[in-house]
Amino acid sequence: MTDPVTDTVSRRRRLLRWLVATAVDIREVTPTARTVVFEVPGWPGHAAGQHVDVKLTAPDGYSAQRSYSVAAPTDGDRVELTIQRVADGEVSPYLVGDLVIGDQIELRGPIGGWFAWHGTETMPVLLVAGGSGIVPLMAMVRARARVANPAEFKLLYSVRTPAEVYYDAELRSKPGLEVTVLFTRKAFGTNRPAGRIGAADLAAGWPPDAGARTYVCGPTGFVESVTQLLLAGGHDPASIRTERFGPSGG
Repeated sequence: MTDPVTDTVSRRRRLLRWLVATAVDIREVTPTARTVVFEVPGWPGHAAGQHVDVKLTAPDGYSAQRSYSVAAPTDGDRVELTIQRVADGEVSPYLVGDLVIGDQIELRGPIGGWFAWHGTETMPVLLVAGGSGIVPLMAMVRARARVANPAEFKLLYSVRTPAEVYYDAELRSKPGLEVTVLFTRKAFGTNRPAGRIGAADLAAGWPPDAGARTYVCGPTGFVESVTQLLLAGGHDPASIRTERFGPSGG
């Protein structure tokens, strides 16, 4: 049986055209990740939480494609991506290690509409990120900063060490955003023991009767674990939206 969501995304991809994207700004995020801002003439705009396809083509004609979440809300023809380098990947090593300002790639999108925050919603929001899963959630945080009377946001961010925290200073400077960083390898600056996210951590978010929406993004195992914990805690399945990525790719 065909998954209707996957089928819809596949049809939309076939309708989208590839656009030329020129790198206009590059910022280091962690030792293995960087943010690249592309100028994309003809870009139609996007919602926070959506993603794009990126294509690299070699001189011999060989091409490779990968999907990346957009890291910032829509801004004219600009598309901001934060990319984590995958050691044996085909696309991310170039984007993180070799691409320079002025280089061009191909890009198409935006893709996805269910895992998105549009800025008009008024219900409280819980963001739950695992590692680089913070990227589309950061787009939501940045979109929230543009709203005059924003919804209440809480962020639970699970990451191995402080060196791997994306956007640390910016996250902590956002007014009205409650941020909790959960370390999995070793505890830093907190009484919480290092370890994976658990029911007690999620209980610090919104209670099931708060009418909140929860966005969960990270590796597949992380997303599945968090979702099960939320459901076991009494949260409505309809209030949980997830985005996941597998261990391979890049």
